[in-house]
Amino acid sequence: MATETEFFSELDQFDRKILAALAEDGRLSITDLAARVGLSKTPCQIRFKRLIADGYIEGFKAVLNPSKMQLDHIAFVEVKLSDTREDALKSFNEAIKKIREVEECHMIAGRFDYLLKIRTRDIGRYRRVLGERISTLPHVANTSTNVAMETIKEGWGKFGSSLS
Repeated sequence: MATETEFFSELDQFDRKILAALAEDGRLSITDLAARVGLSKTPCQIRFKRLIADGYIEGFKAVLNPSKMQLDHIAFVEVKLSDTREDALKSFNEAIKKIREVEECHMIAGRFDYLLKIRTRDIGRYRRVLGERISTLPHVANTSTNVAMETIKEGWGKFGSSLS
């Protein structure tokens, strides 16, 4: 497995500092970003645009507060499929993308095929999503739910030092 140093080998220290700073605060102006990473404005802007063009930065978005929106219930669902041939996987993948409560979906190598992170306002809504939407998806054989009691760390935006 590649180390962080190997993974980011084509990035120099300034590129890594730019990525770390933007991961912390994606709303930084170029002027503030340049000051934070120790570059003048023009070279910083050129690097910033290159990082976008090269795909290191995929976009910018607002980080919403789920609690303020009453979306405090998090369940992790293990999904086992009845068929794992390529057509079945594609069918499941396309269908799962249409369920807005599914915050994340990962194909897993292990005793089940997919791990889903589902966010709803309460257990009642979760049960409806599971029963009416997820369980009826193509090729779903069975599911197993793990409910999060407390979120300790979420996202990877505040990793700063691991890039620089």
